[in-house]
Amino acid sequence: MRDADADETDTERPAAGSVDARLAARLAELRTGRGWSLDELARRSGVSRSTLSRLERGELSPTAALLGRLCAVHGRTMSRLLLEVEQEPALLVRAERQTVWRDEASGFVRRSVSPPHAGLRGEIVEGILGAGADVAYDGPPVPGLEQHVWVLEGAVEITVEGAVHTVRRGDCLRFRLYGPSRFHCPGPDRVRYALMIVAP
Repeated sequence: MRDADADETDTERPAAGSVDARLAARLAELRTGRGWSLDELARRSGVSRSTLSRLERGELSPTAALLGRLCAVHGRTMSRLLLEVEQEPALLVRAERQTVWRDEASGFVRRSVSPPHAGLRGEIVEGILGAGADVAYDGPPVPGLEQHVWVLEGAVEITVEGAVHTVRRGDCLRFRLYGPSRFHCPGPDRVRYALMIVAP
C-alpha cells in the first residue's frame, strides 16, 4: 500500500466550527456511513491508517493530492465535498462567502466560485498555484469528468493521459478526465486560472 504520510501537513487542531473542523467531521461521517473501518478506507485509498485517523481527528490538514484520493474513494468532486461542510447553499454566492481552501504544502489555493448543487452538473473553481508548485492527482473523483481550464494569469503545465500541455494567459484547455493528472506552475510568476467542471 502506498503511504500518503508525505501528502499531509501538520497543523494545530482547528477551531470548532471552522471549515477544517467540519471537513474532518464530514470525512469521518462518509467513512462510517459506508460501514468502513479505518483499515478498509486505508486499503481502498492507499492512505495510511494513521494519516486517516489524524485527519478525522483534525490533527492535520490534507493536501490537495490526499483530499483528491479521498474524494475519488467517496465518488465526489472536491467542490461537492467542500459544499457539504458549508451551510445551506445560496443562489448568489458573494465573493467574500466563497469557500477558500489552501494546501500549504504545495502552494495551491482553491476557491469554489460557484459551489455545486445537487440538481446541477457544472461548477466554476478558481485555482492559484505559486511558482514551482506541483499538484498531482491519482485519478478523477468521477470518471469522465469534463474540465475546461482557462488561464487568467501566468502559465501552467497540465499533464493529462501522459500528454503535457502548456497553457498560458488567455488559453483554454479542455478534456475529459479518466486517469491521473498533474498541474505544475513553472514560474517565474504564479498562475491563476478558472476551472470549469461538468459532471458526466
